[in-house]
Amino acid sequence: MVGVEATKLRRDPTEILSRAIQPALWMLVFGQVMSHARAINTGRLPYLDFMAPGILAQSVLFTSIFYGLSAIWEKDLGILHKYLVSPAPRSALVAGKALSAGMRGIIQSVFVYCLSLILSVHLDWNPIHLVGGLVAILLGAAFFSTFSLIIACIVKSRERFMGIGQVMTMPLFFASNAIYPIKMMPPWLQAISHMNPLTYQVDLLRSTMIVGGVNNFPIGLDLAVLLGSTVVAIVIAARLYPGLAQ
Repeated sequence: MVGVEATKLRRDPTEILSRAIQPALWMLVFGQVMSHARAINTGRLPYLDFMAPGILAQSVLFTSIFYGLSAIWEKDLGILHKYLVSPAPRSALVAGKALSAGMRGIIQSVFVYCLSLILSVHLDWNPIHLVGGLVAILLGAAFFSTFSLIIACIVKSRERFMGIGQVMTMPLFFASNAIYPIKMMPPWLQAISHMNPLTYQVDLLRSTMIVGGVNNFPIGLDLAVLLGSTVVAIVIAARLYPGLAQ
């Protein structure tokens, strides 16, 4: 599954380049304005340093959340039936799609890191922290792509999926700590943020990507939430995946 995805990207890399536009706009426009306004208290971290991990997580989210659309296309083209008659376990097929999304997320991270360097963000190049950031990207992409696949298995229609996908992305993003601290949120939104896996992905990225980056939760909790959410999503998607072909 990962090999198929790599072949698609090699033949048509324009999708990855187009996906880099959105994080660039957020950091170059929104980030610069908010840094100048000093409207958000991020403690001792400059706002761009605080924001960069959140924009990386957002980029991974926006790339992964529409991953279920490709599964619907595969159903319409008859490719899904070929997958399902193979001897591979359904969980392996779903996990392969999750890893494919993780590969895309890693490519997206290269753009965000390069842009962060241009904007003088204080990136942490410690090898251990780089590996931690890589894990955060892989788990975040795996969860949101598998969650997207679950939605695709339920709705089974491109039109309905596109509507639901667009509704999901912005609430997930704004109900997280991507562009402002959790302590700035009203209590009801803080409660939602604590249940949002994106919050824990951003938290893990912020503590591994930025020099002096602080996290709101223990790193072990961030990893446990991301890994647990991904495993549960893969189990559910593996049960629903054959039904998408019907």
